[in-house]
Amino acid sequence: MSNSTFGQLPAVTIRAADGAQATVTLYGGHLVAWQTSDGQERLFCSRDSALDGSRAIRGGVPVIFPQFGARGTGMRHGFARVATWQLESTGDTDGAAWAQFSLTQADLPEAIAASWPWAFTLRLRVAVQGQSLELSLSVHNTGEQAFPFSAALHSYFAIDQLSEARIGGLQRVRYSDETPQDALQAEEVLQFADKLDRIYYQLPGALQLQSGDATLHLEQQGFTDAVVWNPGAQDAAALPDLADDEYQRFICIEPALIQPDSLAAGAEWVGRQRLEFM
Repeated sequence: MSNSTFGQLPAVTIRAADGAQATVTLYGGHLVAWQTSDGQERLFCSRDSALDGSRAIRGGVPVIFPQFGARGTGMRHGFARVATWQLESTGDTDGAAWAQFSLTQADLPEAIAASWPWAFTLRLRVAVQGQSLELSLSVHNTGEQAFPFSAALHSYFAIDQLSEARIGGLQRVRYSDETPQDALQAEEVLQFADKLDRIYYQLPGALQLQSGDATLHLEQQGFTDAVVWNPGAQDAAALPDLADDEYQRFICIEPALIQPDSLAAGAEWVGRQRLEFM
């Protein structure tokens, strides 16, 4: 483990013996870089993203908590991605380098803490080895009252070209998008023409992202749903922290718990994702 910076943000970089590495900023507990053991960067981060703590980072893996999008009365996508996390511990287990970060109510700015009156501890564990990355997000209710929450890992994966990318594993899965009615995906493989924004519910198994010669295998537990998103040309042009041409270079596939769950006092929820290039 080494202390580093990403833009102007303090960060931690972990390296496995085989060369795989990952960098996490304390701002947002945000995984901003993941290189597999062959040296390839697997995550997308916009060249126009703010990297000074003034706003959420565009790219990498933002932590979404305690609300998804605008589905609630709080901050869009929650406060976890714009709060300052603490490094708890690092280590090496069976060749995998890992680091664990935490965020509690005491870490929140006063204005945010006032809008979220429940005591909690979030923990994010990041582990890398070879061609794989494992992420674990836990939510612990440390207070005396139950609270509702949603959670997601808003992963931006680097791809060669949007029109050539393919996602498998979603056939016959129910999804919602901007149309009024939910639908079942008919196609065996999901392809992209331009903008796509879908929530897939109750994912039955693993997904596969094909881009060029690379195939990414995605597994998740605890997270019941998955979000697939790309802004397309028109929406990308309206985003100040995304260059106009960059929408062609990423796909977001997000393990998510969309419908708010109620976490009892003293209880803990854990969501996991394992990624491996085949």
